[in-house]
Amino acid sequence: MAQRTDRAEAFGQNLYIDTRGATGEPIPFTEAVVDGLAAGGGLYVPQELPSLSLEDIVALAKLPYAERAAAVYKAFNIDLPDEVIDELMGRAYGDNFDDAAICPITSLDENTHILELWHGPTSAFKDMALQCLPHFFSASAAQLRKKGELDHEFMILVATSGDTGKAALEGFKGVDGVSIGVLFPDGGVSDIQRKQMVTTTGDNVQVWAVRGNFDDCQTGVKRTFADETFAEKLLGEHAIALSSANSINWGRLLPQVVYYISSYAELVATGKIEAGREIDVCVPTGNFGNILAAWYAKQVGVPIDMLLCASNDNRVLTDFINTGTYDISDREFILTSSPSMDILVSSNLERQLFELTGRNAEAIRQWMVDLNERRCFRVDEETFCRVRENFSADSVDNVTCLATIRTVLDEYDYLLDPHTAVAFAAAQNLRGENPVLVASTAHWAKFGDNVYRALHGIEPHEALPAEVASLTGCELNRRIAEETGKRHIPAGLANLDEMQVRFTEVIDNDVEAIESATEAFLSR
Repeated sequence: MAQRTDRAEAFGQNLYIDTRGATGEPIPFTEAVVDGLAAGGGLYVPQELPSLSLEDIVALAKLPYAERAAAVYKAFNIDLPDEVIDELMGRAYGDNFDDAAICPITSLDENTHILELWHGPTSAFKDMALQCLPHFFSASAAQLRKKGELDHEFMILVATSGDTGKAALEGFKGVDGVSIGVLFPDGGVSDIQRKQMVTTTGDNVQVWAVRGNFDDCQTGVKRTFADETFAEKLLGEHAIALSSANSINWGRLLPQVVYYISSYAELVATGKIEAGREIDVCVPTGNFGNILAAWYAKQVGVPIDMLLCASNDNRVLTDFINTGTYDISDREFILTSSPSMDILVSSNLERQLFELTGRNAEAIRQWMVDLNERRCFRVDEETFCRVRENFSADSVDNVTCLATIRTVLDEYDYLLDPHTAVAFAAAQNLRGENPVLVASTAHWAKFGDNVYRALHGIEPHEALPAEVASLTGCELNRRIAEETGKRHIPAGLANLDEMQVRFTEVIDNDVEAIESATEAFLSR
């Protein structure tokens, strides 16, 4: 573990390398954020990680959240001045969140703590990163332009399983020098999620529904990024380069590291744990970014013991952690009650394996080739042992997910969304003696149809009663609020029926369709 860098003596020297070793010379944070994806398809990671003492971590509780985040970014020694970091964090974490704590912790009992990551403008955990990333993206681009290293604008292209899309749209709308296009699986997101995206305001935003599932969307976007001819055409004809706001961008991941560091400080400050006591962290896991952020928090000094990986019926990650084999060669893609986790190709696992192999880029390249060509890879025994030292995993089926929502409401008077219910159920199965911090990734009202099923004992794929099915998502949420007494529905969810639908186009999931749609948007 590298010691903390002295910013006064080595400002901006924490450079970034990529997981496949194709970038060549390491690059600074500003370039890593603007590029998003490394050449050759790899993902950026910092050369060095800071080492925070327990005292450093606990002391963060004395600061408001924006200052905690700024302190962590400075510890990572990013190549932006301290005063710029302070200003950007002040913009990222303020009145745009509906709780001054930004991500408050609710304790169900003395050893089970719910980290509420959904108090931002779109009521999902993606806001924690995507209210931050656009500010740092813009500042990074401005700094590179000032140095003469950049002479174009950007198109952010995002594939979403539901929550990232709206969070990215809200974060980037109106940002100078940036356009954003979001692709979501047609029929694969909730009514509320769809309406959130297709009603987004702003002149620099575009939304497409895509025929297929999330993996089809994500694969199409990745292949678009890898198309050098298309990249040259965008630069030549539009003076625009593609970049990403998915969790493949390090600028998405670092804000997530912040909230795990901050949460430990908060648990100590509120007397819920003693300083130095280890906790386990349970995360409902799809693309592996959220749980990877907890692993990085552990590496910099947070007393985290086990990382509990919660999967739904798409249990590819659970099977990988339990066997060392990642196999999607003959795996059915299942639509579940927790749709944001309906993912088979978990992009951030590549970063995790890079770290657990001692940063062996050659091994990562071969595994990613195997995954692309054979739809399967197996890690070596030593790497698998390291996986097992850090992670345990379980999957939770649809029936158990919905039953958990009902049980937790009855026992604790607390209403979970389906994704958090998956994490809660998995935590109960996997936990040992340590207190558990459960990452709650969305407000329940984003998934009212499945919450209603849970409350009324309706099977996961059983149709809602006709009268209930005729309700809009907003109307259904109001009914649930009346039934449960959980009357706080965030304004961004409560008012969607009154918003104008702006985007209705449905496109194919292949590279040609995505590139054609992107060009049409940029040429409008």
